[in-house]
Amino acid sequence: MALNYVWIAFFLVAFVVALFKLIVFGDVEIFKKLVDGLFDSAKSSVMDVAFPLTGTMVFFLGLLNIAEKAGAVRFLARFLDPLMRRIFPGVPGGHPAMGQMVMNFSANLLGLDNAATPFGLKAMESLQTLNPEKEKATNAQIMFLVLHTSGLTIIPLTIIAYRISAGSTEPASIFIPCVIGTLMTTLASVIVVSFWQRIKWDLVLIGWVASALAAVGLLLFYVNSLSPANKEVFSKVAGNILLFVIVVSFIVGGVRKKINVFDAFIEGAKEGFSVILKIIPYLVGMLVAIRVFRDSGALDYVINGISWCIAAVGIPTDFVPALPVAIMKPFSGSGARGMMLDIFNNPALGPDSFVGKTASIFQGSADTTFYIIALYFGSVGIKKVRYSIWAGMIADFIGVIAAIFIAYIFFR
Repeated sequence: MALNYVWIAFFLVAFVVALFKLIVFGDVEIFKKLVDGLFDSAKSSVMDVAFPLTGTMVFFLGLLNIAEKAGAVRFLARFLDPLMRRIFPGVPGGHPAMGQMVMNFSANLLGLDNAATPFGLKAMESLQTLNPEKEKATNAQIMFLVLHTSGLTIIPLTIIAYRISAGSTEPASIFIPCVIGTLMTTLASVIVVSFWQRIKWDLVLIGWVASALAAVGLLLFYVNSLSPANKEVFSKVAGNILLFVIVVSFIVGGVRKKINVFDAFIEGAKEGFSVILKIIPYLVGMLVAIRVFRDSGALDYVINGISWCIAAVGIPTDFVPALPVAIMKPFSGSGARGMMLDIFNNPALGPDSFVGKTASIFQGSADTTFYIIALYFGSVGIKKVRYSIWAGMIADFIGVIAAIFIAYIFFR
């Protein structure tokens, strides 16, 4: 129901704002802009989002099928079983969903969004087999989705690449801030959902979280010791090498288990098309609503209102021009990316300005909550999303606050 109300609100708010602009300001082009955006986003959500995703989906679902038959997924699930059983108490130990969720989180950690999506959709499908009410999200599905929307990444490859293309002289300067920001959002996600689901924090869970923080800290210490040039090389090379190592490892594992690797690949790859067909209606519906809300100018009013409130209480407002990225990110990854690139290309700002760096941290500190909800829940036919939107938005808000503090600590 929550997603239903949000979707309706996007259109109603956009209509009210557009009508206000027409009557008060005489903007006779506003409704044409909304209608043009409606058709354009309906087309682009299929042509630019769903179809390009098909090839990646087909390949990685085929690869995941090899991994399952070779035992790689079961191995990962057993290794992380103590942690996963505590944050996913409703999923039996050794269930395929455990390993698939681990693969999804691993791809996200490396900043490899295209690889993470097929693994995540497969995990959601497996979790759905444990769901007694097929149209209502389970606690495990909500925990998985909210953790995924936190966008935990230790190698922000994409953001660094965009900064380089925008002419940044220090593109890797946001590496550590982005990692810390996304880590804070992920921890917030675990805490928020754990509170909702009344998950008990025992010594094992605390130990795993502390160990993860220590590992990330050591990595950050190592990266921080590198020269700026070497940081860029590390950011570019590490994630892609690790991804290809995973691909080769799955194939070699399949050969070692004496399975027909190519047949296993084809068997899994066939699922990719059916998944795409399931998610297209959800993608079109959500992305069109987001586009209408943005084109109406409602988002600009929200940003201006926040800026006024911040200035009224005496807080510095020099980060406010970067806020569109933070506000848009839960709704549209491409929209947030476009706003970040607009800041990069602004001669008065640029990628190396405080606003440019803050926008980079916003972009790297969370994921597209509404898009992921539409994509993942839509792929298995879930209509009752329960508290997943609110949990994700609360975690996103905490991540934005953390990102602002991080930006001031590192760049002011």
